[in-house]
Amino acid sequence: MKRNTVIGILLATALTNLTFAQKSKMNPEDTEIWQPVPDKVTPGSNGSAPSDAIILSGEKWESVKGGKNPWEINDGVMTIRPGTGNIRTLQSYGDVQLHIEWRIPELSDSYKGQDRGNSGVFLQQFYEVQVLDSYTGTTYVNGQAGSVYKQYIPLVNASKPILEWQIFDIIYKAPRFDVGGNVTSPANMTVIHNGVLIQNHVILKGPTENTGYPLYKAHVDLPIYLQDHDHKVSYRNIWLRKL
Repeated sequence: MKRNTVIGILLATALTNLTFAQKSKMNPEDTEIWQPVPDKVTPGSNGSAPSDAIILSGEKWESVKGGKNPWEINDGVMTIRPGTGNIRTLQSYGDVQLHIEWRIPELSDSYKGQDRGNSGVFLQQFYEVQVLDSYTGTTYVNGQAGSVYKQYIPLVNASKPILEWQIFDIIYKAPRFDVGGNVTSPANMTVIHNGVLIQNHVILKGPTENTGYPLYKAHVDLPIYLQDHDHKVSYRNIWLRKL
């Protein structure tokens, strides 16, 4: 056995013995932490918002073209009016826990691929989680429901049939940039679709582009966008928690 290897083993053994010796002199109270005490939050039930959530009801959105939310709002449900354009939150956000429920409308078999109830949830305007009928519809897998569009394929397909309400729970951490506009920490995202983990802390490569490769550009907190892609997709029970 080489001399350096022997020395390494001896040092590791000595450190282990020291650790055990230190532990034997400690009391359980020595590793207890009492401050700060976490704030109390009342959990929701059956998808309802917890007590510290921001509720993103219809009036909390506006057209990206300017003006009031142009989508149909009925009994807490927002439905896209095709051709009216995307909507965005009135406020800007960074790191969030986002809960959003969505439903694909009735579709005939003539609708194929990306034309089957297409919409999307964009964190900070640039980073899309795809909304689509992927229960029966087929398309490129980095563009199916629950994909981080053109970047990450879902781990599994947890889609429900059209006309059924589906749920995304998204944990999103915004990218960080230095004063020169360089990325110091890229965005990352975890997505749970209908209670099933489909994106596990994926590191975003930049904005989710339809054409070309992603490239970060420095930005501050930005609104959340919902996409009008010419289908009457509906949304409800949208809430978030700032992280």
